[in-house]
Amino acid sequence: MKKLYSMIALTLTLLAGSAIAAGDAGAKAAAAGDAPKGKQQTKMSTCSKEAKSKSLKGAERKQFMSTCLKAKA
Repeated sequence: MKKLYSMIALTLTLLAGSAIAAGDAGAKAAAAGDAPKGKQQTKMSTCSKEAKSKSLKGAERKQFMSTCLKAKA
């Protein structure tokens, strides 16, 4: 029984360590901003800035964003 508990503890420790390491790598890449933006991300950013400059809020912003994102770039 002790052996089973030891194996479970070891497995959980290894899994937690892997998850933390993967999270650190993702956080570093996001913080560095090295990843190039995809076409959809660029479009979303552009539409969001435009909506903000027009001071759109609520349903008006939602409608604008929908139309803006559907427009062909």
